[in-house]
Amino acid sequence: MLNGTAPRGYAGRTVAVSATGKGGRHREEVVEMAAGQQAAARSLPAWPKDAIRISFGIVWLIDATLKWLPGFRASYMSTIMGEAQGQPGWLKPWFDFWIRFQHPYAMPLAYLVAVAETLIALALIAGFARKITYISAIVFSLLIWATAEGFGGPYTSGAADIGTAIIYAMVFAALLTLSAYAGPARYSADYYIEQKVSWWWKLAEIRRPIPADAPAKVPAELQRTA
Repeated sequence: MLNGTAPRGYAGRTVAVSATGKGGRHREEVVEMAAGQQAAARSLPAWPKDAIRISFGIVWLIDATLKWLPGFRASYMSTIMGEAQGQPGWLKPWFDFWIRFQHPYAMPLAYLVAVAETLIALALIAGFARKITYISAIVFSLLIWATAEGFGGPYTSGAADIGTAIIYAMVFAALLTLSAYAGPARYSADYYIEQKVSWWWKLAEIRRPIPADAPAKVPAELQRTA
């Protein structure tokens, strides 16, 4: 007799196998088909991890709103040039490159930053293309940290912290890790798109979810004893 349950999410089912071997001896074994972390993740409520993502998205939306104000565009280039001051000599070529690159296009680039932050915020709140959003946001945050925040200024006199963008990058990395651990997010646009578009999981998930109606697999050694 074979019994199995398969909740929606990553592969992982407990399969009970009953078989009769030689001499009429009854044998029953329980086979765990998933890692312990995934089993634990399914037992937890879905809303906490989604609440963290949405809350962080609201923070980003507030920050993005400030980027649309005239003051940000007016001070965009001066902020980057100011961060270059007092940096050690071995970092001077890096900041010189970005200043030369951005100076002719300061206004369009300021708008580009505002658009990027707005899109990240909306994607976080909606839970849209989460994997791509998290990875893109990590790269974006590190770029901001390495230019507009001057690597947090740890090499300059009077520096008191390492900057906020690097912390944002770490939060996005944590969300990406949580997504890999917990699987599909119930309260997200991805959850519903994946049910309609077969390839969408490639943009949203670290690993491919297993449908709820997928048959459970029984190891070959147990099949031989049946």
